[in-house]
Amino acid sequence: MDISFEQLKSMIVFARVVEQGSLSAAAKHIGLSRAVVSYHIKKLETHLAIKLLNRSTRSITLTEAGSQYYQRCRVIAEQASAAHQQIENLKNEPEGLLKITCPVNLGLQIIVPALNAFRKLYPKIDLDLKLTDEVVNVIKEGIDLAVRGAPLPDSGLQASKLFSLSTCLCGAPAYFKKHGYPTSPAQLTAHEWVIYKLTSSTIELSKGNRSFSIKVKGGISTNNAAARTAFVEGGHGLGRIPTYDAWPKIQAGTLESILGEYQLNDIDLYGVFPSGGAESKKLRLLIDYLKTFFGQYKDLAQGLKL
Repeated sequence: MDISFEQLKSMIVFARVVEQGSLSAAAKHIGLSRAVVSYHIKKLETHLAIKLLNRSTRSITLTEAGSQYYQRCRVIAEQASAAHQQIENLKNEPEGLLKITCPVNLGLQIIVPALNAFRKLYPKIDLDLKLTDEVVNVIKEGIDLAVRGAPLPDSGLQASKLFSLSTCLCGAPAYFKKHGYPTSPAQLTAHEWVIYKLTSSTIELSKGNRSFSIKVKGGISTNNAAARTAFVEGGHGLGRIPTYDAWPKIQAGTLESILGEYQLNDIDLYGVFPSGGAESKKLRLLIDYLKTFFGQYKDLAQGLKL
């Protein structure tokens, strides 16, 4: 059976409705009115003579047929997007918009400087940066690249490892004056900690062929990395802090590192993007640039031991 252009359009609209979670969100994402989006869904169901969506005033859910049909429509939408990206890649100078999201502190200290330099190289690539410590729905928000501490298993997403960031254990001089310095991993449990809620409260250390798993606790917890570091600087407890964040404060004397002879697991940073996103020349350029830019931080951990 031949498929008309109008039916192909309806299939892509249907895929976007499923991905965005509502008719209104899909309409905004595509640039159509809600009435037009609703028209496409109703026309598609009429043509197929089967219900694809269960609709209520607040939500939509896929029927069994709709779930199977969506998988095919998603591929069509991805192929259409890939065809567009292929043409874009033929242009001498990349252009267009990249929507990016990343954690606040990492963004301010590393991503923003990287994007500053990146846009000087590619001034026709527009950037829309969203800083948040919450996990953003990449598909629903139309994000091109999310920088995350793990390749989260979101449906339809791909990930590329950008870099591994080292961390160190730190405290403020005022804290150590009052509570003393821990000289072994076992002593860490007796100390107060500032807890960063987006990572595990168990710290893994190693030295040679020995490993240590330390459960820490404290009276202050936060979901913001910059706030965590500020509380540690304020003398409220110890903290495990990325080296790029701790190093300037160690140099300034507001933080001191401890147990530097023990190894801590690195934080792997990933660039997460929608399936098919790697076809975009401008996105590939950004990912490659970030990998290079992150490379300048590889010597910080060694610097702490000098």
